[in-house]
Amino acid sequence: MPKASSGPSTGPRPALRRNQACRSCRKRKLKCDAARPHCGTCLKHWQSLISVPAPVGYEHPAEPQCVYDPVDGLNLASDTDPVEKIRLLEEEVSKLKAQIQEQSLSGPSLGPSTSHQGLFRLESTHSSPASGSQLLTTTGHHSSHHTIGNPSSLTHHHFPQGSPGTNNAAHRYPTDDDSGLIHTGWNTDLPEPHILDHYIEIFFRCDPCGPRILHRPSFLAAMRLHPRDPSFPHSAILHAICACASRWSSRNVALQPDGTRKDGFADHHVGKTRQYIDRTMATGQDIFQVVQACIILSWYFYQEGRWVEVWVFAGFQTRIAIPLRLNYPGTFSTHGDALSAGYLPPPRDFRDLETRRRTWWMSIVLDRIVSVGGWAHSIDERDIGTELPLRGEDFDAEQLIPNNPQDMCTEDVFITHFPRYTDSFLLFIKAVMIFGRVSDYNVRGKLRAPTAPSKHQDPFMLSGFAELDRLVHNDFLQNLPHTYRFNLGVTDPSANGPSVDTDLYMVHIIPHAAIITLHNPYLDLHDFHRISTNRCLKAAQAILSAYFMLSATSLDITRLHPFVTICWYLAAAVQVQVYKYFIEIGDHARETQVLEEIDVLREAMLNYGTRSPIGTRQEGLLQGLMKEAVRLSSRKQASGLPLYPFSRTTLFANPNISDSNAPVAPLPNPCAPEQNEAGFQKNMIGIQLAAPATSPASLYSDSRSFPDLQDEPPNPE
Repeated sequence: MPKASSGPSTGPRPALRRNQACRSCRKRKLKCDAARPHCGTCLKHWQSLISVPAPVGYEHPAEPQCVYDPVDGLNLASDTDPVEKIRLLEEEVSKLKAQIQEQSLSGPSLGPSTSHQGLFRLESTHSSPASGSQLLTTTGHHSSHHTIGNPSSLTHHHFPQGSPGTNNAAHRYPTDDDSGLIHTGWNTDLPEPHILDHYIEIFFRCDPCGPRILHRPSFLAAMRLHPRDPSFPHSAILHAICACASRWSSRNVALQPDGTRKDGFADHHVGKTRQYIDRTMATGQDIFQVVQACIILSWYFYQEGRWVEVWVFAGFQTRIAIPLRLNYPGTFSTHGDALSAGYLPPPRDFRDLETRRRTWWMSIVLDRIVSVGGWAHSIDERDIGTELPLRGEDFDAEQLIPNNPQDMCTEDVFITHFPRYTDSFLLFIKAVMIFGRVSDYNVRGKLRAPTAPSKHQDPFMLSGFAELDRLVHNDFLQNLPHTYRFNLGVTDPSANGPSVDTDLYMVHIIPHAAIITLHNPYLDLHDFHRISTNRCLKAAQAILSAYFMLSATSLDITRLHPFVTICWYLAAAVQVQVYKYFIEIGDHARETQVLEEIDVLREAMLNYGTRSPIGTRQEGLLQGLMKEAVRLSSRKQASGLPLYPFSRTTLFANPNISDSNAPVAPLPNPCAPEQNEAGFQKNMIGIQLAAPATSPASLYSDSRSFPDLQDEPPNPE
């Protein structure tokens, strides 16, 4: 083989002698440049091969299949028997394991914080050396702080500014202190193990959205595995969890002039999650785990009020779930040829099947919620064939029960609720899907109607409107199971402190938000006989009353589902129209009362915005609606809150408003039922709720303002 010249080559490359080309090029009779270790032809062929996702049951080679014949003068390894080579590799792996175990037991702490002694100890198992199985455990006092279900574990870590894993994490690079973590395979872009455990615990206990798609017991068990173990949670999911959990940690967060949060720690992990998403879009590797991370990140964007990113990610995750066949019964399809087959193999077991179901449904729920603004959904309801998920307690306990018999094609799915397959989360999904039907109806009606909806139009004459109104206004709420129908999920304060089932709370207010969305285009306060007027006023009163019931306790409203801010906004938008009406007729007493109710909802949005900026952003939209009403009003400040415009600083400087930092009772984890139905009813007995100073219904009882409000549509006969 010719030797490379010392200077740059200007002439053509010398021709290769016999048998200098690689075996693969000689076999395929292709031109070979004899480059080492892999020739250019084989390298290009391998790159084109791995650019396409591998079929099910097949793995691409890890490197180009380029082999050369032994050449005189080159120190090439002789051909070795494959069985002997495997035996030698197994012996080498065993030696490395023994060295790692000795270093971890006798060496210094792996992390910069030695007080926790969170060492990785690799213990040999009874399996053969070829299996390479490893068990990761923790030693020292650190494990006692992360007992599953220990409520006090959330108070053991309060990070000061500049501590590991907080604000400095946004610009953190591997250092000498990280050598131990790198040695064990730990991803140094993540917080240290004990800090990450804390954020995971916060995520499962506090976040109302993301934990739905994860099986908590197995996820926490997987966190105890070695970082290189195939069952260890994917880094994309862990980064997304850190971003979501950061809003609940005790840390200094910079507040922008518009009231939004600037969280460098969360931004760091959002960027890392996006890198994994981009990599998966290019290679298809670990696609299901990355889709899960995308869903968790999408809910983070929603709570942040970052609408463009929410829309993009909501469309991406529903679109990519289609080739994964998550929209098929059982989340897998055997129909079609190789080109149309599902990308994922069949579910391995019960946990894998239910995880896929919940991942799909949380993607659909997000798609329905982000379409509130009035645009089409990413996937039509008729294309959803996946059955509804099982109850949360059955999922956590991995009880092998038959699949849920209901899906979106089931007749009377919104009014029939089988006890074996019903909990507050299942009802929440149904409520959101009802809201989605209302959004679909409005969008398609506007697309096909020659003119825009008018308040002088009778909507009950439109095709399908009466049936949808009956479902939203009456059928769904009236047919809820008895346990869920007569309470909003708020438990007795005397029973281990107050708590609220956030899903059940949303089940009771989402239908009222859907009523407002359906009837608001036809609301006319100057026509007292219109059913749409009555529907909107009563729905706004119901949402406001539900908030009064919650505010009578010491519960932290920022733990509610973020969609609650949209419901508050819709109710406040109706109240703004009522406020303008009282200004026009000169009823100053009721004008003041309605304004106070609007300010109550504004205060709720702003309090929610102290932790999730979506509340501040929705309150900002409400300011735009108030601008014209304030121009008509002669009152500069009719209530405790500045009317318009106002600053967030002056709002929270008002002594009449409670301090948002005051200690409050925590909300329970919505995905982990803490009591059965009988216990829930027992706790509801004797609960005392503080009524507002002015009942919302009393504002509209005067016949001079709203005479003969009609509640039911006229009989067509």
